[in-house]
Amino acid sequence: MQCDVASQHPPDASRRSSTCSDVLLISYVMWNMMESRVSSIIFDLDNTLVDTAGAGRIAIEKVCELLKSTHVQESHIKDICHRFLRKLLHESFDPSEGKTIDDVRIHHWYEALQETQGTDPDPTLANSCYYTWKNTRLQVLTLSPQVRSLLEELRKNYKLLLLTNGDTQTQWEKIEAVRCEGLFSLVVVGGDHPEQKPARSIFTHCFESAGVRPQNCVMVGDSLGTDIQGGINARVRATVWINSDCKSLPQGSVTPDYTVPSVLNLNDVLLELS
Repeated sequence: MQCDVASQHPPDASRRSSTCSDVLLISYVMWNMMESRVSSIIFDLDNTLVDTAGAGRIAIEKVCELLKSTHVQESHIKDICHRFLRKLLHESFDPSEGKTIDDVRIHHWYEALQETQGTDPDPTLANSCYYTWKNTRLQVLTLSPQVRSLLEELRKNYKLLLLTNGDTQTQWEKIEAVRCEGLFSLVVVGGDHPEQKPARSIFTHCFESAGVRPQNCVMVGDSLGTDIQGGINARVRATVWINSDCKSLPQGSVTPDYTVPSVLNLNDVLLELS
């Protein structure tokens, strides 16, 4: 009888306290895991998902072929193209000035021809150079079958966002050319907004529009100065640098959380983050 009474006694206070602590700890760990779980991936476009640099090289080759069929001295052709590319690299475009991006880039070719030849070129030649370059680049630009397959698989488990810097017309033409808009829950072009990457404001716009939180997002891109710095500014869960040239991290640059040679290696990173 004494034993029966003893068996009905409640657990001692220290055991109850230990059990409660264990439950609270497990709950906290599970909550923390849910809070930091990756649910969304933000992709850059140029040289991340599509080989814009490669398409640009082919486009320049086509312009060289065009110029060889004109009165332009063959010895001047490479210089003309290099001058155009330098102007493109340092381009400053303000749509409020009443010019289109096409107008600006036709003028790049006009100046490149003028500077190299020392005389005013035929404006129609500058026009032909530009549209040969532009149309060839858009025709060559493509989302490879491997990258398209990757995105199609990822969108089954993650919300995919596309965030690309650049002029509105130029970037939307690329997006339409590669037919990728349908793969993303949200597409944002920097030229449509007051600030572009790495500004925090455009990331905030993405988060709010897509209904995601920065701590649940991964930023993937090839530019340390815009994609990786922007992801850090926005306090995303992790940043992934696409380093296709396998170059060393520049001294004093921002440091990505992960570095991979191709976007096709992204699953390895996501596995580590899960």
